Amino acid sequence: MPRFDAIVFDFDGVLVESVDVKTRAFAALFEPYGEEVVKQVVAWHLAHGGVSRYEKFRHFHRAFLGRVLSQVEEVELGNRFSALVEEAVIAAAWVPGAHEFLEGWHARLQLYVASGTPEEELIRIIGRRGMTHFFKAVAGAPRKKGAILRDFLGRSGVSQDRMLMVGDAMTDFDGAVEAGVSFLGIAPAGANPFPHGVPVLPDLIGFSTFLVASRPAFSEAERT
Repeated sequence: MPRFDAIVFDFDGVLVESVDVKTRAFAALFEPYGEEVVKQVVAWHLAHGGVSRYEKFRHFHRAFLGRVLSQVEEVELGNRFSALVEEAVIAAAWVPGAHEFLEGWHARLQLYVASGTPEEELIRIIGRRGMTHFFKAVAGAPRKKGAILRDFLGRSGVSQDRMLMVGDAMTDFDGAVEAGVSFLGIAPAGANPFPHGVPVLPDLIGFSTFLVASRPAFSEAERT
């Protein structure tokens, strides 16, 4: 028997190999400002996975360009970013083991998605990839991960210790801690961003085994 009744997945880099798609899009948008700015943008983006693109746009302009982004400019950047990434994300490969897990477990567990992608775009991408039937609910920006997880706890009716967040960024981990649910990191060998003791897999190939054998990612004392 699996130890969890509800699993919440981040999307990019956890279910779909789409992180590089978005990295290239950020680089393209900021290319007119020069190579050094592009390097700073890419480094910050990769270090802050799961953060809304709009938060990133505001940070990049303030920190790297020394100015405040107007609301009109923010919307325009968002539209350009979506145009660069949406079709590529729809066509992106699955993270190894992801499709097999969803096919095999969606009728046995409550599955959800919590992403930093704008929610309307996320729902559209998941629909066009033929993934909608796998999930009880899908949520994205502007809500933060902690708020989404608390919402999913209410929807699912499961206790905190019966819900698992699966993510590839500290934003996902922090959201799990905030909501008091367990966490599994997805990270390649040698590039683990998570605190010592957090369980990590390189992809979802071994996820079914983890579910059956897993122990809590946080103790009750760590939650309080």
